[in-house]
Amino acid sequence: MLVREKIVDYLEDVDTTVGKWVNLLIPALVLLSSAIFVAKTHQLPTEVRLIIHGTNAAILVLFSIEYILRFWCADKKLNFLFSTYSLIKLVVILPFFLSSIDLSFILILRSFRVLRLLRLLGKRRILFGGITTEDGAILARIIFTVFAIIFIYSGLIYQVEHSVNPEKFATFFDAFYFSVVTMTTVGFGDVTPTSHSGRVMTVLMILTGIALIPWQLGDLIKQLVKTANKVERHCSNCGLSFHDEDAQFCKVCGTELPNSQSPNSQSPNSQLPNSQLPNSQLPELHIAVSQPSSLSR
Repeated sequence: MLVREKIVDYLEDVDTTVGKWVNLLIPALVLLSSAIFVAKTHQLPTEVRLIIHGTNAAILVLFSIEYILRFWCADKKLNFLFSTYSLIKLVVILPFFLSSIDLSFILILRSFRVLRLLRLLGKRRILFGGITTEDGAILARIIFTVFAIIFIYSGLIYQVEHSVNPEKFATFFDAFYFSVVTMTTVGFGDVTPTSHSGRVMTVLMILTGIALIPWQLGDLIKQLVKTANKVERHCSNCGLSFHDEDAQFCKVCGTELPNSQSPNSQSPNSQLPNSQLPNSQLPELHIAVSQPSSLSR
């Protein structure tokens, strides 16, 4: 096997040991990098700040190496450059290489690094472990989408407002609080942006909250109701674990499902008349006989 084909297998094939570890390492590094981005918005000791800065630099170097390898292995390199996931990766690593240049509009894109997890949501066997159904994967995707939107807006509003309004937007969590309140249209008014960019960002948050959040939460409720009506019956052929309660065959491969008695189902003896029941199962009759009251003579 050629070196190029081996690299493709390591990056894409989760059935191999190396591929599984690579695809576990990438989301772990994304989460760690996002946590570092949040931590750097707080007042930290110089030693700690140096450590997390070096860790973040090492992570972004690894992301850059992965990007170069994927570009080198791509058959259609132009399509790769303009694909959605490739652009997300480029947005993640660009601020690191341009940090010495005063390009604020590039640096605010650092919060987009969490979007790197989107590509990995499809590999639910690796990322979610216990989520073995399509409904479970949909639930995970909806929850992640809502969280990613709030996280990105929080990072953007922090980058825009922190320099001009440091009292109200002192840390990432101040921006996170503002994003949640704004996107849910609660609007307490205790934290407000002062810059024109911050106000534009707030308008976008409100529009997103009105349009996208109810839609995603509606899908989430539908999936919760749908999943609650499923029963666990393992298909011996394709491995699908959850099916409709009255299903007799697997909806994926058509294999006959094993019989499973529902908790509400009656036992066979419950359908027999009392005359055919065993003596031990005959119902006991309790007849209350009233005692005649004594009459006074």
